Amino acid sequence: MENRSNLAALILGGLLCAGLIGLGYLLSSGAVRFKTLDRTVTVKGLSEREVAATVAIWPIRFSEADNDLASLVSAVQSKSALIVAFLQDSGFSDDEISISPPAIIDRQAQGYVESSKVPFRYTATAALTLYTDKVEAVRGAMAKLVELGKQGVAISGQDYQTRTEFLFTELNSIKPAMIEEATRNAREVAEKFAQDSSSRLGKIRRAQQGQFSISDRDSNTPYIKKVRVVSTLEYYLSD
Repeated sequence: MENRSNLAALILGGLLCAGLIGLGYLLSSGAVRFKTLDRTVTVKGLSEREVAATVAIWPIRFSEADNDLASLVSAVQSKSALIVAFLQDSGFSDDEISISPPAIIDRQAQGYVESSKVPFRYTATAALTLYTDKVEAVRGAMAKLVELGKQGVAISGQDYQTRTEFLFTELNSIKPAMIEEATRNAREVAEKFAQDSSSRLGKIRRAQQGQFSISDRDSNTPYIKKVRVVSTLEYYLSD
């Protein structure tokens, strides 16, 4: 009876030992495989393009001064009409032109101003805005502003408030191709890294598409835009 108990204990101990050895092997093998999967490389791919602006927003502003309010308003209306006619002659339609009400200031009504030192009691600032997709026509009209000067219309110089804006509004049409190019460039970099490290490039582990940015190519050509995107990709590596 005692011999049978010893034999059963011996068999049980052997099975436990074999199970622990097998478990240890599985754990060590799994750790090796996990470590292999943990080998990755992160790369960035760039895509850039130069595109022409598709929309122009041109604010045109001028100022008038007079001691008679009625004469001031009449002068503003007359010169606004001259600007509208100039834009129409340049190829723009009425629905592309908007006219804002003039801002009129009575300087004598300002308590901190001495009326004797003010040559004109009333001043008015008027603005017209052209919104169009005829970008080249806008550039041509801007070059001919001297014609308005010959008619007595003194256009205010371009500052922050009256700066002509050129926009690119067709980003969706080039997005797919640019994303493809950025991804392809990133993969080329990753393949070169894998080759130099005697590894093989595996599947993508993680991908992040960067934001598209649109900026002027330079300060002298705001009607030419630079579109840019950077994609970040992480690849698995294997021996």
